[in-house]
Amino acid sequence: MAEGDTGTDTGTGTSSDAGSASGSGSGAAPATPSRSRGARRALGLALLFGALGAALALVASGQVWGSSAVPFAQSELSVQVKGSDVTGLPSALALVGLAALVAVFAVRRAGRVLVATLLTLCGAGTLAAALLRVGDTSALNEKAAEASGIAQNGISDAAVFNAWPYVSAAGGALLLLAGLLALRYGAGWPSMSGSGRYERTGRASRKGAQGAA
Repeated sequence: MAEGDTGTDTGTGTSSDAGSASGSGSGAAPATPSRSRGARRALGLALLFGALGAALALVASGQVWGSSAVPFAQSELSVQVKGSDVTGLPSALALVGLAALVAVFAVRRAGRVLVATLLTLCGAGTLAAALLRVGDTSALNEKAAEASGIAQNGISDAAVFNAWPYVSAAGGALLLLAGLLALRYGAGWPSMSGSGRYERTGRASRKGAQGAA
């Protein structure tokens, strides 16, 4: 009877221990996949925001931001300025930001944080540079002087500005968001420098498992 009771107790204990271990394992397992899914979603958004933001800033820099007329003789000359005439910062920072977005996957740890910070700063700089030049007539006045050949000639009061500066600012905002996502979730993103090592490790593990089987 004592041996039977001991066997029963042992079986019960083993079963309960296994059940509790299984329960605790099932409760802890979903944490890693959840973080992995969050990192993958952030990665997709960062790539989308970064590429779209750089494209918007670059396209906007080649568009007409403002136009006006210059009094000349008995008539007026029409002058226009593109975004690149007003300021070259948004397009330059967008290119640097795009390069930083690609470089995020070429580095790891501290290097990734530095590159993500550069991407964030490029986005903020693009946004600020575009907004600070909204309604700026200095480029129009320079164009007016070139068109008329008279340095003192300036534009008339009827200067017209369109929405392209705000498009450039929107591109900067998207680059900024991409940088913030890289700072927050970049540690969980894959790295080009480590992908070969991970693949070799995975193949070695599979071969070891097959050999053991």
